[in-house]
Amino acid sequence: MANANIIKQKEEQVKKLAEVFKGSNIVLLVDYRGINVENDTALRKSIREVNGKYSIIKNNIVRRALKEDGYEGFDEVLEGPTAVVTTEDEYLPVLKAVYKFSKDNDYYTIKGGIIEGKAVSVDEILTLAKLPSREELIAKLAGSLLANITKLAATLDAVRVSKEEK
Repeated sequence: MANANIIKQKEEQVKKLAEVFKGSNIVLLVDYRGINVENDTALRKSIREVNGKYSIIKNNIVRRALKEDGYEGFDEVLEGPTAVVTTEDEYLPVLKAVYKFSKDNDYYTIKGGIIEGKAVSVDEILTLAKLPSREELIAKLAGSLLANITKLAATLDAVRVSKEEK
């Protein structure tokens, strides 16, 4: 009788996790092997600050939830210890938080994931993680526009001065 209850509990876990995956803009699968409590706490805090969730779930449950959602090809990724990072909000801040931590800690690696419903490779994830944030891009655009406006103002002022001299 206990086996039937355990199986039912695991089936419920798979269904709940599959729902989380469906509602998430990003699902990152990461290898947390070698992480200590202090670093784990810091990582979880940085992920929470950007509205992400960090969970350690058995690979078999993750594998079944991914298959239930129609994702294949994650069997190799789901080897060894795997943590799952998700968010329903904008995915780039969560991705950047995980990437920054993995860059600072060699033992912590991104294994693969799903972004906006599409399975992506580690290379694609790293490319996105290295992009500037939205705020940085807006600041660069504003700086470029301001520089051009300043040049225009200086040119117009020079034209005004030359006309006044005549």
